[in-house]
Amino acid sequence: MNVLVLGGSGFLSGTVVRRALAAGNRVWVVTRGRRPVPDGAVAIVADRHDADAFASAVGRIDAPVDLVVDCIAFTPADAQQDVDVFGPMRARLVLVSTDFVYDPARRRFPQTEDDADYLVDLYGGLKRQAEQVLLRTGAKPLRWSVVRPGHIYGPGSLLGCLPPGGRDADLIGKIESGSRIPLVGGGRFLQQPVYVDDLARVIFDVGSTDATVGGIYNVAGPDTVESVEYYRIVAAAIGKELLVDEVPVASYLAENPDRASFLCHRFYSLDKLIGAGVRPPDTPLATGLGLQVESLRSS
Repeated sequence: MNVLVLGGSGFLSGTVVRRALAAGNRVWVVTRGRRPVPDGAVAIVADRHDADAFASAVGRIDAPVDLVVDCIAFTPADAQQDVDVFGPMRARLVLVSTDFVYDPARRRFPQTEDDADYLVDLYGGLKRQAEQVLLRTGAKPLRWSVVRPGHIYGPGSLLGCLPPGGRDADLIGKIESGSRIPLVGGGRFLQQPVYVDDLARVIFDVGSTDATVGGIYNVAGPDTVESVEYYRIVAAAIGKELLVDEVPVASYLAENPDRASFLCHRFYSLDKLIGAGVRPPDTPLATGLGLQVESLRSS
């Protein structure tokens, strides 16, 4: 299979590229050239915001493209570009969206893809607008699917899943030194982090399954835990006790209203994904975080 990955030098996109290569596929990567791409992939240096240059660069690929994985679509203009450029190629597209499309104040539990209220602004709102471009276009000639992951973790990324720290380059050091870790609401928000290798596998399964064409799918890990449990697992992997300082939710949100999508329960129905014949993520959170801690400590 010939695979084109948009944004193939990042955390998720790099994992997608490496998985595609390991499976014996030919892989091209569109990148702005600021970071190296995985060995074995062909780098196409282009900025998607220069529409003509992007289309020209992609058009020089010397083989028919079977699957496009867009890891960096952020706006409706990006999604329209996918339609305009890859539709005539009759390629299969998997667009990576986000669980932040769901309005944090109007979620259902577990949240399904089809009974939902959506954000209309900020990061999640723009991602939703990108999804809507595909929905309006229909699944011909571009046979598209959308995946909506929650928090993505694993080797290649920093640890941390909740404000105020978020992904923290020094989280291991702080826990080792006995520092108290500030967590909004004490970390009592539920979520389902997804291991990056699982997500990459699901992307390819979705992209090779006819039943998923024109569909939007939640992708989340097998464990639903309080966010503080994530940090306890990290501390246990280090051999330390987790100490937490609770940051009041109301005051934090008053000062950081754009962080509301982090400060809600984030767990999802995967029935639609399973119903389409795709195996959901199955790496236990403790296993995946242990591998991430090991990777960070050895780097």
